Amino acid sequence: MSPLSSLRRALGRVAGSDDGDLLWQAVRDPRTIRRIGSQPDYRFSLANERTFLAWIRTALAFSAAGLAVAQFLTGISAGWRTALAVILVLMGATCSLWGLVHMTSNELAIRQREELPASRMPMLLAVTAALGALVLIAVVV
Repeated sequence: MSPLSSLRRALGRVAGSDDGDLLWQAVRDPRTIRRIGSQPDYRFSLANERTFLAWIRTALAFSAAGLAVAQFLTGISAGWRTALAVILVLMGATCSLWGLVHMTSNELAIRQREELPASRMPMLLAVTAALGALVLIAVVV
């Protein structure tokens, strides 16, 4: 099994989709979505886009927090500061990419009139943010 097909399968599992190849194709080429299922009510697609934008806002907030930690949290060692900044920026990148995968998998489900896929990302994000907050408290105090 090639690394790319492993990535496609993992993408499908994480997104709650049975067809990782279709999801991968739809992420790469949004025109693929139009060829699947039927045209949904525009309100559903627009709500899906608003959710995507919320993921992007979250990603930007994490990235900005990483930059702020790197530049302004000078009371701690450079190693801790760099580690915290990198973790925050990586969380931002993860949120950004996940937002795209989440929006695409939801749009595919909406067009096929299927149940929306369950997502583990909100739980992962909440746990990571809580752990990050605890680390920040330990470092700053």
